[in-house]
Amino acid sequence: MNASIGIDRRAAASAWWIFVLVGLLGVVVGVIVLAKPSISLATLAVITGVFLLVDGILEIVISFVDAPVDRGLVAIVGIVSAIAGVILIRHPFGAIVVLALLLGLWLLVNGIVRLIATLAPAGTIWSALLALLEIAAGVVIVASPGIGVRTLALLVGIAWVARGVAVIVLGWALRGLRHSPGADAPGAAATA
Repeated sequence: MNASIGIDRRAAASAWWIFVLVGLLGVVVGVIVLAKPSISLATLAVITGVFLLVDGILEIVISFVDAPVDRGLVAIVGIVSAIAGVILIRHPFGAIVVLALLLGLWLLVNGIVRLIATLAPAGTIWSALLALLEIAAGVVIVASPGIGVRTLALLVGIAWVARGVAVIVLGWALRGLRHSPGADAPGAAATA
């Protein structure tokens, strides 16, 4: 049993660059939205939709490849993210209320699932803070769906930057695990 845990860690550690790449994508999307809050609703919807689709696919893959305790929660977040991304890409000219509600609900579901996941022994304070930030942004958006594009862009931009930074930190931590002594030793996982 410990051998399979070691293999999963090595597999995840060897894919550290995927996490860093997705995190950088999140930061770039967040910065673009923050720098240009007056961009059109359609552009905001498509940019957000592409990121949600990529993020959702990554979450679904992680739920199958990695063996976390909360595999089902990770899969739910991935499915919700992918569906939200496809809807935003296919219907970018929707009303601001629909976009706001969709993003607000996504942030709420994502934040709640992440907050539940932080209750597990492996949960971190940073994950809990990110979850609380997503929940707060989701509540603000859902409570006031008629908010303007600038306010929506500000909230979404901050959420993407925070999430991107968290995923980059995770990627670098996985990179460090990959380069730690004994991580690549053939018998290291079996003797643990």
